[in-house]
Amino acid sequence: MNRSKKSGVIGIVITIIILILIVIFTNGDTNASFFEKAASNLVMPIQNGLTYLKNKISGNNTFFTDINKLEEENENLKQRNSQLEQALRELENIKTQNETLKEYLNLTEKYGEYKTIPGYVINKDISNYSKIIIINIGKKDGVEENMTVIGNEGLVGHVISVTNTTAKVQTIIDTASSVSCMMSTTRDSIVCKGTLDEQRLLKAMYIPTDSNIIQGDSIETSGLGGIYPKGIHIGTVKRVTNTQNMTDRYALVETAVNFDKLDTVLVITNK
Repeated sequence: MNRSKKSGVIGIVITIIILILIVIFTNGDTNASFFEKAASNLVMPIQNGLTYLKNKISGNNTFFTDINKLEEENENLKQRNSQLEQALRELENIKTQNETLKEYLNLTEKYGEYKTIPGYVINKDISNYSKIIIINIGKKDGVEENMTVIGNEGLVGHVISVTNTTAKVQTIIDTASSVSCMMSTTRDSIVCKGTLDEQRLLKAMYIPTDSNIIQGDSIETSGLGGIYPKGIHIGTVKRVTNTQNMTDRYALVETAVNFDKLDTVLVITNK
């Protein structure tokens, strides 16, 4: 009995719903309003989603555009940096050339009494036995064998061989070198030879027994021997070694020229 009543109530509810739907669908304005609302409710979320997606894509495009701009700016900066480095190298070259010219000028002023040819060192063979340098001037510049070579501080050596464009110079620190010298204070004659000990030390020998040679004495060329002009500075006495036999005593002379840093020279063409 209860089941029958429930079935009847459900049937009445279904019938009422069907009647309401019929009324709604048969009313044109209401129908249109219903579908518009339904469509709006359905479409708006989709439209909002598409709009959000569009904005995201647009933002990504801007991001990639910014990346491209940054890469372009970075490349421009690299090119600019390369140009600045090139300009800096050119300035350094100009500075080096100016310094070289200044050294030449100082040398020519210092040794104005000599006729000279300027040059610079292009190679060095500074070993225990051989201490030779190569300079960038030769026969075509007027350089000949046995010509004296000097630096800003003093005597360098003499030319031992020449090509058209270069000259080989035996330095005074070479073990085969022998220079006739004199002490600036006593004017006594001595001979200075290259040693194996240090690159800037000469061994002063044949010191007169009555000569009062002391540490700090200045040594210069004597003009004897036919190669070096008189009065070119060589170095200073660093140490005097006395022996039982005064004829065997000797001194060590430190050269004025630092051969490790020697770059520019003058070749004396007259004596």
